[in-house]
Amino acid sequence: MLTCKKSYRDIPFAHRQHLHDGHCALIHGHNWTITLTFACREVDANGFVVDFGKLGYLKDWINKHLDHACLFNEDDTAKDQLLADYGELLKPYILPNCSCEGLAHHLYGKFNPMVREATEGRAWIVAVEIEEDSKNSAAYEQAE
Repeated sequence: MLTCKKSYRDIPFAHRQHLHDGHCALIHGHNWTITLTFACREVDANGFVVDFGKLGYLKDWINKHLDHACLFNEDDTAKDQLLADYGELLKPYILPNCSCEGLAHHLYGKFNPMVREATEGRAWIVAVEIEEDSKNSAAYEQAE
């Protein structure tokens, strides 16, 4: 199995951990990095695991859903009221868990099927790493 990585850097978005007992319970933003590890058993005609120049669909998804967004956990008890009161000021993205760990797992579930479809099953994602302001990170890895 061969692998390669692609990073999308400095993606600004906010989140909050509503169950946290400290400042993370407040809406706050970071500059995020998403690093994807791709794998294949056979390279393409160019010798690539994936052609980095043909991953625009991933960047488009990131821009549409995460760039300047505000992420909320599905079970955030204040989410509905915040969106009702300030929805025109927010670009909400709701997922099961908006921690670094939760986001890594969530994005694996979004991106892996897209990569498999684009490469006709030849390549897939084995890991998604999320960095929060280049200080903290978490990864989700899928054994293939």
